Amino acid sequence: MSSFRRAQQWATFSRVWHLIDLKWQNPYESAILIKKYLTGLWKPIFHPLNNCGDHVVVINSKEIALPGDEWYRRAYFHHRTYAGAKSWTLAWELHEADDTLIVQKAVYFALDKNLLRRQHMARLHIFPDEKIPPGIAANITNQIRPLRPVPTKYEEIPKEKQAQFPQLFDFPKDYVQGSNLWGKPDPERKAQPIRYPYKPFGHEP
Repeated sequence: MSSFRRAQQWATFSRVWHLIDLKWQNPYESAILIKKYLTGLWKPIFHPLNNCGDHVVVINSKEIALPGDEWYRRAYFHHRTYAGAKSWTLAWELHEADDTLIVQKAVYFALDKNLLRRQHMARLHIFPDEKIPPGIAANITNQIRPLRPVPTKYEEIPKEKQAQFPQLFDFPKDYVQGSNLWGKPDPERKAQPIRYPYKPFGHEP
């Protein structure tokens, strides 16, 4: 075997470390893309029973985006194994408690339900921001392109370019611009979350 073929074989069977940025990305759509690399679907040696997946490093899990009002409608079920211990946690409540749990649950749901599922999850590394430990950052050799482009905020544009934008009208002096509640849960809605368990029709007590 030539040295080129030998190196090509080593590259095929080695585990690659991939990086993906989930800033303003839907975690459930991105989980399907992450599954491709965790399970090794992109490799020519892939087999459902072959553990040939790679490592995936996820950053900015704190800034994920759910479509519509899923922050208030999506609920996560949990049972603490004793009577009356059922609980439903809304998505925004779970995200405030732990910035990485929604991404972890989305990837776990996307993976196939087999004995390799937990081994694939062990190669998933999630970080709430862009701070990666040096030991992990040194292994990253590839970057996965996000599904949606991240637009630039108006505050991030230099003031020289902001001055070149055409000004359509002037705000009055007593006009209040912006709000601290934009994009955040409503305090009045937080006081009464919707947590009704599912009851099939005809089975009411």
